[in-house]
Amino acid sequence: MDKEIWVRADVPDSKEERKNLVLSALESGIDTAIVRPGDEDFAELGKVKLLVNDGGVLSDGYEIVELSTPEDQDRAMAMAGKKTGVILDSSDWTIIPLENLIAKFRNSGTKVLACAADKEQAKLYMQTLEKGVDGIVVSTRDPNAIRGFAGIVSGTADVQLQELEVLEVRNIEMGDRVCVDTVSLMVPGEGMLIGSQASCLFLVQSESEDNGYVAARPFRVNAGAVHAYVLGPEGRTRYLGELKSGEPVVLVNRDGTTRLSAVGRCKIEQRPLILMTATDGQSTYSTILQNAETVKLVTKDGSISVSSLKKGDRVMARLESGGRHFGMKIDETIREI
Repeated sequence: MDKEIWVRADVPDSKEERKNLVLSALESGIDTAIVRPGDEDFAELGKVKLLVNDGGVLSDGYEIVELSTPEDQDRAMAMAGKKTGVILDSSDWTIIPLENLIAKFRNSGTKVLACAADKEQAKLYMQTLEKGVDGIVVSTRDPNAIRGFAGIVSGTADVQLQELEVLEVRNIEMGDRVCVDTVSLMVPGEGMLIGSQASCLFLVQSESEDNGYVAARPFRVNAGAVHAYVLGPEGRTRYLGELKSGEPVVLVNRDGTTRLSAVGRCKIEQRPLILMTATDGQSTYSTILQNAETVKLVTKDGSISVSSLKKGDRVMARLESGGRHFGMKIDETIREI
């Protein structure tokens, strides 16, 4: 289940402050906000779902429980199976163990969300007892702090990249290449994770560098052949040939940080292709890319065009064990060659 992300915009006494919290939420990709009675006009700010807090009881069958004593915990637990969802707020989770509440609500049919003041808290709550809470309610009076939750909203997590040594680069037959134009501007060292095997995705850089012949197009990743995997939200993979306008894609920087964007359009065209193989010293991996000067792989300190790529060069990639089933990671031995 995807995690829900809301913002609590009902706390400040000033309506202008509450409005600014909703605005920041929308700018961060959060489209659900808890508001006070009389704040329904915030719906004019954009496409946002407003849940009115009337004495702790929200529309849509949710209730806020302020936790400060063990008795509060008992009251919250009694709601399992009786409410659509319960929003838990505590200034001291050492008094009320979140694990107890998550365990109680699991499989009860009642969602459990937890208020978090910062990104680190949110990550902890989403991982508690492996499954974590069903959602996070951002609880802060600082509109700028809300923007720090953008990575969590996107469902992206930072990835670990490592250097692989290139073994071979050779021309193959013409094929269908996918060029992904996103709705975001990227920087050198940033692109998408692409590969012929889900166990190894190479960081293909955006066309964010001017090469003297073609103007930079920093919104574009000349990604690879239609069969290749691309890393998407929630750690899932997609086939490049399946991507469509409006769908989410994950942008990755050389330091492993990620952010979410969306496909503006995809262009599939017949182009000359190359096969590149590389190794981590134990296994061999590959990907197929267009043979063009503008297609570059990210290195530790820069980038290198596939037209000048050679044996011994080192490029950045993400490795993982296990296999994939409909894009989801599974613990199964699968060999893709």
